[in-house]
Amino acid sequence: MDTLPAKLQAVMARIDRVARQYGRDPTGISLLAVSKTRPATDIRRLASLGQRAFSESYLREGMAKIAELRALNLEWHFIGALQGNKTRPIAENFDWVHSVDRLPMAERLAAQRPADKLPLSVCLQVNVSGETSKGGVSVTQAPAMARAIANLPGLRLRGLMTIPAPNDDFLAQRRAFRGLRELFEQLKTDGLLLDTLSMGMSHDLEAAIAEGATVVRVGTAIFGERTSG
Repeated sequence: MDTLPAKLQAVMARIDRVARQYGRDPTGISLLAVSKTRPATDIRRLASLGQRAFSESYLREGMAKIAELRALNLEWHFIGALQGNKTRPIAENFDWVHSVDRLPMAERLAAQRPADKLPLSVCLQVNVSGETSKGGVSVTQAPAMARAIANLPGLRLRGLMTIPAPNDDFLAQRRAFRGLRELFEQLKTDGLLLDTLSMGMSHDLEAAIAEGATVVRVGTAIFGERTSG
């Protein structure tokens, strides 16, 4: 049974409802479908329903899907951990990278971005919860890192991304996202031209939107629970 249309519609309804609840324009919030471990047939089905942006965490898997679905002219986002030996194919084939958290990785992406392509859109990943198991720069390190990345040719620093520690409490979720929003506003005040707050997933997108998310990264609520990856 094809449940993807109903699940996609339900997620879009959640985004619309919470945006209006907090006085935001729903059209200012983009849905990024987290398609890692999902078959290309599911992506093709969602594309037929109007979903254009998809994200991958595993390079080999992502590259295979990009090649298979190239004719659909989709927007591809890399959200996995960056490794030096994998930056070239990411720079050459993806449109966005949300997981930049080290300057050497940013420098490699910048140097390896083909000259005939638009600058690679990137987000600086910030570890707002201080979890050692997660990537991301600290809130205190982020301003200097953001300025350095913004000056690299071949890249366009679009904004910030975070994955807070899991928490079922709505107010606690909001506090974590508020920290990223306040940093985002500080960087804009300091002169950086940012437009993206990539935060919020299936379980906490309401709190993220309440705190200003412009991109929510949703996998489970669209595709169901993963069986691997």
